[in-house]
Amino acid sequence: MSIEEKLIQDFLTLPEDKKIEVLDFVEFLKNRTNKQLESMMDEIITENHEALKELAK
Repeated sequence: MSIEEKLIQDFLTLPEDKKIEVLDFVEFLKNRTNKQLESMMDEIITENHEALKELAK
């Protein structure tokens, strides 16, 4: 059984309030990952600001 199948199987056995908690947690994980990526991109831009200005000419 794959991870996805196991997750779905377990998810379907949960009461509605727990399903909502699972969905909230998934959203939290997605947002955390997006924020980490944004932070890394901001850092790359900051560290390479002069080079990026030159490339933009």
